[in-house]
Amino acid sequence: MTIEEAQKQVDNWIKTVGVRYFSELTNMTILTEEVGELARIMARTYGDQSFKKSDLDKNMADEMADVLWVLICLANQTGVDLTDALKKNIEKKTKRDSDRHINNDKLK
Repeated sequence: MTIEEAQKQVDNWIKTVGVRYFSELTNMTILTEEVGELARIMARTYGDQSFKKSDLDKNMADEMADVLWVLICLANQTGVDLTDALKKNIEKKTKRDSDRHINNDKLK
């Protein structure tokens, strides 16, 4: 699935199953919540925190998909073409960081 297809599929789902989009502010809040859930799993999987019983059934891939879903909703609502935005962002980072990381002694 391309990013463009994902944006169209989410939009179609929202309009047919979800009834309508939540407001942008509500979706921003939901995005923050979903990132927090992903962070909790990451901290317990790769960090020093141990899992609680309530976290044992959490799935990192599903949490990442939740984050992506809400981000796509926000992009759709605000008219952002994520394919174009990502391409431009990669170009910006490449131009800005072309020598920065390779010359960083901490990364060697």
